[in-house]
Amino acid sequence: MATATKLGVDTARKAFVVTLVVVGVVVLALALWKIRLVVALLFAGFIVAAAIRPTIESLHRRGIPRGVGLFLHYAAFAGVIALALWFAVPRASHQVTSGIRNLPETRKAIGAEAKQSSGIKQDVLLSLQRRLREVPSGGTLVTTVKTIGMTAFEVAIGIFFVFAVAGYWIFERDRAMRVVADLLPRPRRKRVRDTWLLIDLRLGAYVRGLALLVLIVATVLSLLFWLIGLPYWLLIGCFAGFVEIVPVIGPLAAAVLAIAVGLTQSVHTAVLALIVVVCVRLAQDYFVNPRVMGSAVGISPLVVLFSASAVVFLFGGFSVLLAVPIAAVIVTLVDVAVRDKDPAEEEHPTVLFAAKE
Repeated sequence: MATATKLGVDTARKAFVVTLVVVGVVVLALALWKIRLVVALLFAGFIVAAAIRPTIESLHRRGIPRGVGLFLHYAAFAGVIALALWFAVPRASHQVTSGIRNLPETRKAIGAEAKQSSGIKQDVLLSLQRRLREVPSGGTLVTTVKTIGMTAFEVAIGIFFVFAVAGYWIFERDRAMRVVADLLPRPRRKRVRDTWLLIDLRLGAYVRGLALLVLIVATVLSLLFWLIGLPYWLLIGCFAGFVEIVPVIGPLAAAVLAIAVGLTQSVHTAVLALIVVVCVRLAQDYFVNPRVMGSAVGISPLVVLFSASAVVFLFGGFSVLLAVPIAAVIVTLVDVAVRDKDPAEEEHPTVLFAAKE
């Protein structure tokens, strides 16, 4: 009788503990869902820290404090942005102003061209004409800018938050690793630490490689668009480089934009823009990406496409920028936990800088 009572008490205790765990997991999931934007910004900060950590550690080994190294990185970022603004903004502003002033003439020209065309070309030109009607004129542009001022301010706060988290994580990552390791059984500590470091190395290599790709694509496409006489070549080239950060969708959007703008001038220009985009894409896929990105994240394009779709569906459009890093984290965890790979024996990606931990 006493044994049965004890078993009943043990069963009730286990059921109570399981219930608490399930409720806790559900509450935690709901809480994370409510603050998913903050979680995304935190993750972005960790990714930035992973990207700049190798050079900060290299400077530290040469006697330069990590704080000074972090300041030098942020100063370099600010300098690059200032240089880009000094070089590109005046020319881009001239092109934007010219485009806004020429909108009425552009609409009329597209309408006339559409009337003389048929098939797909006519559909494209009519669609472009409808979009141009929605573009604000010079008189209403100031009002439009005012309406998006608050959004721009929020974006600036988000960027500041990301870089603040990155700076904090440069100093606190190792301490966090020790805290987590101390909560685990001793035999598992090294494996968890090696997995953590492998994820950090892959994320950092991906960001550095992506930044280099953005620079290469923007520069090459801008020059080629200028050579073929594409209107607003600098704006379109810079846009094409920037949207490289958006998996799958970004390059397609840049290609469609270049072809559409080319059609406003002539079919010949549109065909040349298509050829330029395709050639650059092929060169990027077969020559640039393997050498720049290498095995930075080690995931297939199909996984990238699925990850981008899932992240957008769950967290919104902004989070598509984190699709590849999230997929890289999940793939690494599956390799270690399910496929039983040793993270210490995995190849460490080295994009631009050798990884030394």
